[in-house]
Amino acid sequence: MRRFAATACIDWSGQAVARPKGLAVGIARETGPPALIEPDGGWTRGGILDWLRSLAEAKADIVIGLDLSPTFPFLDQGAYFPGWAQSPGDPRGLWGLVERIATNDPHLSASSFVDHPEASRYFRRHGAREGVRFGGGIGRLREVERHQRATGQANSWSCFNLVGAGQVGKSSLTGMRMLHALDGAIPFWPFDPIPEEGPLLIEIYTSLAARAAGLGKGRSKVRDAEGLSAALETLGSPNCPPLLRYDDHATDALIAAAWLREAVRDDSLWHPPAMATEVASIEGWTFGIR
Repeated sequence: MRRFAATACIDWSGQAVARPKGLAVGIARETGPPALIEPDGGWTRGGILDWLRSLAEAKADIVIGLDLSPTFPFLDQGAYFPGWAQSPGDPRGLWGLVERIATNDPHLSASSFVDHPEASRYFRRHGAREGVRFGGGIGRLREVERHQRATGQANSWSCFNLVGAGQVGKSSLTGMRMLHALDGAIPFWPFDPIPEEGPLLIEIYTSLAARAAGLGKGRSKVRDAEGLSAALETLGSPNCPPLLRYDDHATDALIAAAWLREAVRDDSLWHPPAMATEVASIEGWTFGIR
């Protein structure tokens, strides 16, 4: 398995504003404490896109974990959007569809897609608006989400759910716009093979890193210096210098970057038995789910 000189976590956000509070980037080198990368004025989604492009141009030796879903469920019904003629057949087609509908939304947001007459039928939205294609209950799940819930490894929500603190649909849609704009400049595992050089993108859940750091179920967030120090110590990582902010976005990014430093060296995590070829190519997989 290829070894990487650095690992990073991007804590993403679907908030439809110029500078979402939820954006954070943590990086861990081969040794030493993890650190936040914080530009003046804070991150924008466009700023993170530019940062990723710079990593691609420099052929940086780094794995970047994105805390978002790059696709919607497909294999359960044979389509991302069954019954919609425009439903694409692969991830990049999906990213392109989201971009075409939301292209005029500022800041890589995706409100136009959520409110689109056809697309909205598949989402559960605020105001008790549940589309006729949402499916009821917790909503449709990707195979990796179904597997991790069945095995107790994580408890992710349907990406078609846009309501509640645990929803990830908005982050996923804005992430799809970013991935479309990136235009393949950085390979994304497992849609793409691991390159011999240069950066690589993977999907992660920060809750997996939190659990590995000793945080139990129902307590996956750290908001103080003591909690962060204990989590990093559990991961075998040196503690980072004092932060200007100890919100759960910053600490999520740091803990996940430190966790990835060791996790990407585990060959078995790159070859989970439940990740069939069709799953890998159409829906993707969350790194760390066995």
